[in-house]
Order: sequence, then structure tokens, then C-alpha cells
Amino acid sequence: MMTTMIHALMRAHLAEQKRHDRQSRTETEKNRPAYAAAVKSLFFQFANGGERVKTGEGTGRTGRRTARRASSRAPPRPRSPWRRPRGGGWRRAGPTPTRRRHPGRRAPRCAPGSTASSGASSSSPCSSSRADVAAHAQGWHLVGLEDVEGLFAAAYGAWMRARAVYLGPALQFLTNACVVLFMIQSADRLILCLGCFWIKLRGIKPVPNVAAAGKGADDVEAGLEFFPMVLVQIPMCNEKEVYQQSIGAVCNLDWPRSNFLVQVLDDSDDVVTSALIKEEVEKWQREGVRILYRHRVIRDGYKAGNLKSAMNCSYVKDYEFVVIFDADFQPQEDFLKLTVPHFKGKEDVGLVQARWSFVNKDENLLTRLQNINLCFHFEVEQQVNGAFLNFFGFNGTAGVWRIKALEDSGGWMERTTVEDMDIAVRAHLKGWKFLYLNDVECQCELPESYEAYRKQQHRWHSGPMQLFRLCFMDIIRSKIGFWKKFNLIFLFFLLRKLILPFYSFTLFCVILPMTMFAPEAELPAWVVCYIPATMSLLNILPAPKSFPFIVPYLLFENTMSVTKFNAMISGLFQLGSAYEWVVTKKSGRSSEGDLVALVENEKQPKHQRVGSAPNLESLAKEESRPKVDPQKKKHNRLYRKELALSFLLLTAAARSLLSVQGIHFYFLLFQGVSFLLVGLDLIGEQVE
Repeated sequence: MMTTMIHALMRAHLAEQKRHDRQSRTETEKNRPAYAAAVKSLFFQFANGGERVKTGEGTGRTGRRTARRASSRAPPRPRSPWRRPRGGGWRRAGPTPTRRRHPGRRAPRCAPGSTASSGASSSSPCSSSRADVAAHAQGWHLVGLEDVEGLFAAAYGAWMRARAVYLGPALQFLTNACVVLFMIQSADRLILCLGCFWIKLRGIKPVPNVAAAGKGADDVEAGLEFFPMVLVQIPMCNEKEVYQQSIGAVCNLDWPRSNFLVQVLDDSDDVVTSALIKEEVEKWQREGVRILYRHRVIRDGYKAGNLKSAMNCSYVKDYEFVVIFDADFQPQEDFLKLTVPHFKGKEDVGLVQARWSFVNKDENLLTRLQNINLCFHFEVEQQVNGAFLNFFGFNGTAGVWRIKALEDSGGWMERTTVEDMDIAVRAHLKGWKFLYLNDVECQCELPESYEAYRKQQHRWHSGPMQLFRLCFMDIIRSKIGFWKKFNLIFLFFLLRKLILPFYSFTLFCVILPMTMFAPEAELPAWVVCYIPATMSLLNILPAPKSFPFIVPYLLFENTMSVTKFNAMISGLFQLGSAYEWVVTKKSGRSSEGDLVALVENEKQPKHQRVGSAPNLESLAKEESRPKVDPQKKKHNRLYRKELALSFLLLTAAARSLLSVQGIHFYFLLFQGVSFLLVGLDLIGEQVE
């Protein structure tokens, strides 16, 4: 039925075009004398380089010659019905025949669609063509351009037919599929929020064994059996800005010093940074802390290879648990006392994960938007999955592992860029349970520049697709229950790691602007506005102070879908960028607790560092490095994909304005501006 209506509209459009052409030809016949005068005037104008010259006017040579000819010209004779053309012979008066080209003479070259002048003398072979175009611009209807308009009408009709038969149905099918996926993902998000509300209402949270939190927890000398051997690992790589505060925070953990060992796992390839980290470790060794410095020359496997190398040390067999902190994490002093007791009497618990908090969440708009995302991740996703399923993705840091669980799962593997998720999935398939502690926080930093955040998100979204390809058959063959397999394959991997970036990019960045140019496919207003606004409101509930940023958050998430979709495709099909690993740039900001501790330490007498000479060689190398003003090094980058999508969305916004689609226009306009700001790198700090 739609095709019949479109064909009827096309026939009506072509009939109207023919009527308009007949009317134009009639007007041309009526105004032929005026048309000839205008063409002659424009002809002389173009022939003389843009200066309009009339008969008998002007002070130049052409003007004087024309005036003389006009004054000496005899009265016109009656026109004969016969005339003699230049080639010889007599023929009846009529249209001037086309001038034949001499065999040895090259024809004048004109612009496409133009013809050389065959009338009076001209200073350019294309002058008459330019005069015709100029006359048409002033409203004169030319026969040649009517043919061009007919070609355009035919092309437009072909486009209408292709749009109605092929493009429209395909676009509508893709629209319906994305809407279905969008509704499934929205239902999943709503169920997670209801689960979080139920946890808050019932006060559900993991409780440690009473025996582990008894009086031995307060009296270290009397209850050493409640303090198992703990290995603390700090992997880092060229992180000169944060190594001091992370090492200091770990060395100040409230745990018997004889029962924990700190490993500083340095993969830095910068000699100065390695020397400074080693000196910091030696300083804490003189303070009595059991801390070791390990530096790898061959950096195979990045972070996973670094952790794997450290776990192969012979003394690791003396320890029961291992704690991992990234270089920018600053745990509280009671971190081990709040996490390790949850393993007591629970031999099937393999991981206890703490929550992240951020010292720079209010630094700029980019960090505020990241804080909204991560608050929802920890407050809702991790807490609900941990409470009801005893499984969630390990966050790579601020977690305590039972070493037996790591060994039973195969240890660290370098096959993906998400080694934390890899070990969590393999441990879950082996039957180990995970606990999430939402009330135990560990402070860290958020990326403050868009370039750093973009590379971090690329790694976080390409790695899960690599892992899904590698472990899909292992999940199918595992001995866990059917519903756990369903949760792992459909919810954990497909819905939250693959479908979410796919529909977000396809629906809001491709289909929505295309529907403005192909109205056969329709996207309802509730999909464009109401449902995304509701989902954004649910996402922002764990961070109520960020409520004023709900609109920028919605637009920025759609903007980031380009990076996430690209990363998902590269990870799924093993493209080159899937294995890209770039250490997230840190700024070295300290938490409030660190600042308070620093003030208190200033009031107390400082420790004497007997026999501790600084590493003069490393300091000399550092001072010898050229000092560059950081203000001059910072610059804005241009992101071509975001800029291209910005052009598409803003063009679609203009098209929707012409078709009077209010909600679509505002959404496309604001989304296009969001892509433009991100493409020009105007969000967050500039990169060096």
C-alpha cells in the first residue's frame, strides 16, 4: 500500500513538473525580445571581464568603436528570407547551424554542459555559456537548463523508488531490532535498580565471621592466628606522579608487619622513574616495612605478565592471600581488617572486592560524568550481582584474592587486555564465590583528559569481546548450572558488553539521523526522549549530587558510544587496535586523608634517616632533563569520527526542522553539538 501511494505521489509530481515546463516555455516566447537584450548585455559584460558595456557608452576602445559603428550605420534593409552562411551556399533563414571544426584546429574547451559561442565576436570561447548561466540566475528560463531539470527530476524519482523499495524497509527493520534490544537493556537496568533498592530496604550485606572479628582483631599480640599471611602487590609502569602516595598508603596499613609483605612491581622503561621508585622502597625498608622492589627488563604481557612473574617467586607459597592495588590507589589503614575476615570460615570464597572512590570527581565536567557511571557500576551492578549471584567482574584492583583460588583457576594469563575479568570468569567456572563490600572504599583517580579516558574505555570494551571469543566453549562445557551459564553468556557478555554499545551507537548516531532523510522509517518519540531520560535518571540515583548533569550525561554517553562500538568490533574480530595497551595518565592528586596525615606528620618529630644518602645519580639525571613549560605543551586534538558524526547530526537536525519534528530536532541539535565539543577536544583537560 505504501509503495502504491509513493508511486501516485511521483506521478503527480511529474505531471506538475510538465505543466510548469509548458508554462515556462510560454513565458519565454512572450519575453523573447527582452530575453535577447538581457543575454546580449550579459554577453558583453562577461566578454569584457565583468564590466558591463552598452552601445555608445564607455571611454575604452570597445565603447568608442561601438559608438562609431552605431552612428555610421545605415538604416536596416528589409530582411531577406534567404541568407548566405559562412561556409558558402544559400539556405533559407532559420536557426544558425552548428559550426564545424576545421580538421587541423582544436575546438575551444568549455566547462561541462556549456557550448562555444557561434555568434558575434567574443573574447572567450565560453562567454555565451556563462551568459546563459547568468541569465538563468536572473530568472530567464532556458531550454537547455530545462533538460537538466528533467534529469534532476528523473534522478530524484529514482531515489524515491530506491528509498521506498529498498532503503525504507531495511532501515525500519534495523530500527525495530534496535528498539527491541533497547527495551531489553532498559528492563535489565530497571531490574538491577529494583535489586539495589531491595538490598537497601532489607539491609543485605556480607557479614564477616565472628571468630575473625573477635578480640583478636583489637589485640594484635594476643591473636596472631586471626591475622593470616597477606601479600600486597603494587604493579606500576612509568607512573612518576603517584608512586610515592600509593607506596606510602600501603606501607601504613594496620596489619602486623611480620604477617604481610609488599611487592612493588615496576615495569617502567624510564630510568629516572625506576630510580625514584627504588629509592622510595629503600626508604620504607629502613623504616622496618617488609617491602621488595622488582623490576622487569622484558615487559611481556603488560600487567598480567607482571603479576604472573611476581606470583612465581618462591616465597609466595608462604602466603594465603594476595591484595592488588594499582599505582594510583590509596587504601585506608584498616583496609585489610575490613576485608580479610570475610574469608574466615568460608572456604569457597575466592575474592573480596572493595568499592572505589575518587579524589578528583569534581575536577571538571569529564570527571563528574565518569563519577556518575562508576557510582552506578559499584552501587548497583556490583552490589546486586555479588548479593544474589556471588559473581561479578573483578575490577583489577582494591580486591583480596585467595591464592588457592588463583592457582586453581590457572593463574594470570596475558591473552587479553582485561586480565582481571579473565581470572574472574575462570574462577567462577571453577565454583569460587565472590563477595562485594560496598561500605569499604579505596580512593583513586579518574582520567582528567578525554584522550586518557578514551584509551581506557577502548581497553575496557575491546577486552571483554576478546575474552568472550576465547572462553565461550569453556562456559558451555563447564559444570555450573544452566542459569549461571545464561547469566554469564547473555547478561554479562552479550547484553552489557556487546549489545549496549551496539544499539547505543546504531540507534542514536546512525538510524535517528537517517530517518530525517528517509521518512519511510519512523523512530517513535518515546524511544528518542522519554526512555533514555528515564534510564539516565536511574543511572544518576547512586550519585544524587550529580543530578544537574543529567542532560550532559545522556549526551556524553551517546557520544562515547562511537569509541565503545569501535572497541567492541576490534575485540570481536581481533583487529589491530584490540591489543592496544596504554597506561592511563595520572595527575598525582592526594586525598583529604593524605593531606590531614601530612599536616599531622609535620607537627611530629621526623624520623632520622641514618646512613640514607639520596641517589645522586638519578637526581642528576632528573635535573639534567630539559624543563618545558607545561602550559606550552598542552594542546587540543581533533577526532575525525566525532567531527564527521557531528556534521551528520547537525545536518539531520536542520532537515528535521524543515519537517517540523520538534523532539527529534532538539535531540539531534544537542547531540550534534556534543559530538562537536568532543571532536574538538573541548571537554576535560588538554593532553601533553
